[in-house]
Amino acid sequence: MAPVFRYRPRDVARGLVWGLFALLLAVAPLLFGSGLSLTLLSQMGIAIIACLSYNMLLGQGGMLSFGHAVYSGLGAYLAIHALNRVADGQLPLPVSLVPLVGALAGIGVALLLGFVTTRKSGTPFAMITLGLAELVFAMSLMVPEFFGGEAGVAADRVIGPPVAGISFGPQIQVYTLIALYTFFATAAMFAFTHTPLGRMLNAVRDNPERVGYIGYDAQRVRYLTFVIAGGFAGLSGGLHALNFEIVTAEVVGLQRSGAYLLFTFLGGAGFFFGPILGAVLMVLAFVLFSEFTQAWLLYLGLVFLVMVMYAPGGLAGLVMMNLRVAAYGRLRPLWPAYLALAGTALTVLAGVGAMIEMVYHLRLDAALGGGPLRFLGVPLEPHGIDSWCGAVLVALAGLGLFELTRREFARRWGAVQQEIAHEIRQKEAS
Repeated sequence: MAPVFRYRPRDVARGLVWGLFALLLAVAPLLFGSGLSLTLLSQMGIAIIACLSYNMLLGQGGMLSFGHAVYSGLGAYLAIHALNRVADGQLPLPVSLVPLVGALAGIGVALLLGFVTTRKSGTPFAMITLGLAELVFAMSLMVPEFFGGEAGVAADRVIGPPVAGISFGPQIQVYTLIALYTFFATAAMFAFTHTPLGRMLNAVRDNPERVGYIGYDAQRVRYLTFVIAGGFAGLSGGLHALNFEIVTAEVVGLQRSGAYLLFTFLGGAGFFFGPILGAVLMVLAFVLFSEFTQAWLLYLGLVFLVMVMYAPGGLAGLVMMNLRVAAYGRLRPLWPAYLALAGTALTVLAGVGAMIEMVYHLRLDAALGGGPLRFLGVPLEPHGIDSWCGAVLVALAGLGLFELTRREFARRWGAVQQEIAHEIRQKEAS
């Protein structure tokens, strides 16, 4: 019998996207070559791996974990200890492979802890991960021989003579290594979504009872995914250790786990590229936004609240919704509504932000001997009634206009969706 050949068309669009992603990683240090920019880019690469690994649990598996930093953090600790062993000549390992030690550590810890956590799902799973996260963080202060106490564990990544001119002393060399790991780790996690295990994980997320009826063990699927996600989280921790050359107890704390959850959701847990957007936002918030105001965590909470209320699909969900509208040529009528929404939202933010800054000025800056308060170039007097009344009026006026604009936008959006549905029915009928 003659062999049968089937033609499978190449996915040109997907190849183009991956090519652009690789090009962006390569060109970014050329466009932003300052020391601060390279540091930010390096942290973004590390955060992308961490958030994507977390989304393997949350977005693809429906497993809400409050302790994902345990695996990235312990991976960072094992990697920095390995780096010190390499420096002492006790471990014959190239510096470029030290992050893989973190990946192996993440897999090992996930094999141990995942057997306990994945036996439950839903709320019990979340509570177990929270308890384990608290346990590991407490151990980080109780076992200084491994965790280094409050000072942490430090190392030097510049070991021995340079190889082919690469010593990992300049930040650009470290970024290049992080970019390579980021690209291949992202590709591997994307490939996982198309494997039988990845597809079955989606089925376990949607209907674990039916998965059991057809002969699959939902707990085993969750466990295997948990181990794989732990390995990628450990890889991000290893890169963190190599980048910063110091690891402290903060890397296994609840704040780090909460950041993974918060920004993965903000980016869009329902889409593969959503955590990438969230990782970029996470670095910008922790490094840049925190320099502008002491109340940055409060602003971040407000943004999260607004996203949950009005855009539960995250930034990626907003992008995909508008790409669909643009594909049918219906985006132009929505631009005025978008501009009106943005203007009124910024008005609300200006009023609320002024009140927040005045509260912080009264509570913190005044105690520290701070100077006069200026917000968005406008001088404010926290002790006077005029500034408070003005801020309240701006916030209330912006809120009222925002609600009116939102209703008008909802009406236009509904009309556009009806037009698209009508066009689809016409194409199907023809």
